[in-house]
Amino acid sequence: QRKHQEIRAMRSQLKKIEDLGAAMEEALILDNKYTEHSTVGLAQQWDQLDQLGMRMQHNLEQQIQARNTTGVTEEALKEFSMMFKHFDKDKSGRLNHQEFKSCLRSLGYDLPMVEEGEPDPEFESILDTVDPNRDGHVSLQEYMAFMISRETENVKSSEEIESAFRALSSEGKPYVTKDELYQNLTREQADYCISHMKPYMDGKGRELPSAYDYVEFTRSLFVN
Repeated sequence: QRKHQEIRAMRSQLKKIEDLGAAMEEALILDNKYTEHSTVGLAQQWDQLDQLGMRMQHNLEQQIQARNTTGVTEEALKEFSMMFKHFDKDKSGRLNHQEFKSCLRSLGYDLPMVEEGEPDPEFESILDTVDPNRDGHVSLQEYMAFMISRETENVKSSEEIESAFRALSSEGKPYVTKDELYQNLTREQADYCISHMKPYMDGKGRELPSAYDYVEFTRSLFVN
C-alpha cells in the first residue's frame, strides 16, 4: 500500500513534465534531443505501474482473506506463489498453459500424460475455471484464486471435525486421550493436536490426566 501511494504521489511530477511538454509544443520544439522519452510514453508507463499496483494489492488482500477466513495456511500460499514464480521464466506475471500444467504437477496434481494434440479433459476442466476465454495465459491473480478455491474445498466444517474426534474417543466423550490420538492419527498429527489442544477440565474444574479438549480446539479453528 505504501509503495502504491508513492507511485500515485509521483503523478504530480508527471504533470510538471506534461506542462513542460505542452510549452515546448507551443514553441514548436517537436524534437527533444536530451531524452528518449515522450510525455505520452511516460504517462502510459505511469498508468501501467498504477494498474499493476492495484492488481498486486488486490491479490495480496485476497491471500490475506484466504489465510484468515478459509483455513489456507500462510505456508501454502507461499508455496503457491513460489511455484508460480519458478515456472514464470520470463517474469511476465503469467504462465502459458504448458507452464501452468507443469506448475500444477509440481504442487502434487496428478494430471495424466497425453500426447500433443490428444484430448486432455481433466486439464481442460481446470482451464474452464482459470482461463475461460482461452487467451492462452494464466495470470498470478487467476492462479492464486484457483489454488485458494481448491484448497478451501478440503476444509470441513467444525461439526464434521468434532464428529471425527468424537469417533476417536471411546464412548463419544467430549475429550480425547493421548493414547487415542497416537493410536488413530499419524505421529505428526497427534503431536500437533497435543501441542495445540487444552487439557480437558471436568464439570468441577478439575484437569483429567492425559485428556484433551477437542471441542474447544475444533471451534478455535473456525473462529473466523
